[in-house]
Amino acid sequence: MPPAPRPDYSLTGEAARHATESELAGPRWFRPRVDPAVIRALMVKTDGPAIRDTVLWLGLMILSGGIAAMLWPSWWSVPFWAVYGVLYGSASDSRWHECGHRTAFRTPWMNAVVYHIASFMLLRNPVVWRASHVRHHTDTVVVGRDPEIVAMRPPDLWRIGLNLFGILDAGHLMARMMLHATGRLHPDEAQYVKESDRPRVHRIARLWLGIYAVTVALALWTGSLLPPMLVGLPRLYGAWHHVMTGLLQHLGLAENVSDHRLNTRTVLMNPVSRFLYLNMNYHLEHHLFTMVPYHRLPELHALLRHDLPAPEPSILAAFRRLLPVLARQLRYREAVLIPDLPEGALPYGEEVERLRPFAV
Repeated sequence: MPPAPRPDYSLTGEAARHATESELAGPRWFRPRVDPAVIRALMVKTDGPAIRDTVLWLGLMILSGGIAAMLWPSWWSVPFWAVYGVLYGSASDSRWHECGHRTAFRTPWMNAVVYHIASFMLLRNPVVWRASHVRHHTDTVVVGRDPEIVAMRPPDLWRIGLNLFGILDAGHLMARMMLHATGRLHPDEAQYVKESDRPRVHRIARLWLGIYAVTVALALWTGSLLPPMLVGLPRLYGAWHHVMTGLLQHLGLAENVSDHRLNTRTVLMNPVSRFLYLNMNYHLEHHLFTMVPYHRLPELHALLRHDLPAPEPSILAAFRRLLPVLARQLRYREAVLIPDLPEGALPYGEEVERLRPFAV
């Protein structure tokens, strides 16, 4: 049997109209049983943990990048480039995310500075992607509405593999940067970027292209790859960790539902990955209460566990459970994983019955 055709995941097509007309857009999301006063206490922001983690992040980048540059082009530089790359091309993703939510720091300008630095490293226009991420939380994995769905159905496994090295993703983002520099937006972006914000989109794109042009010019002038190894290329060779962890956020779970327990997963991770990922492995908890700072998410996880599926015990265990679902989706697009709820948890709503015939 040939694979089921991929639906239109664009924000301007039939799926977008269907999501709006059928009230899939802007759903009333499930909320677990929890004392609101406790949540408000967890939402209190502070600068200390984020200052510590930012100094450690940037300090390790300076140290590893400096040693790698001094040892360049010797093979002895490779381990240091590997560390520098994952700090640049992966750890920047979680910093972009948390500072985009304005929850990492209490002080607004600190969030803004780190957000713009991380956005540059990722090639993500900070204005466009802040608006994109608001839409992602409003319409999480709603086809035709969510601009941040990582993999469509049936999944393009070849594309997913290439993006472990940022190859397609970085090319796509560079093309968007060039489009923005000409004073235009992609039609999907026009669905969620405010008219008043568009001049900033174009100015930032032109500035960033200028920085990359200087980097390329330095490489040509010196006859060395060292400048782009420090600025730009780490977005490719260091992307694997943020792609790996990002795949586990929603992939293989339900589309078009109003319960984050059906479309978002939490995965327990080792301390190094948690530092790189800033505790976004507690992703279900984050989607339920987006304004809780990253360093309080373990507490939120303990508070909500009575109403949530058990977390995957490790990255490896999560992929062992996910891969059979993706393999089945190659033939049956509707195949889906439905997480089990603990005894006594608030049950899923009626929409889960639509998914049960396709559960893997």
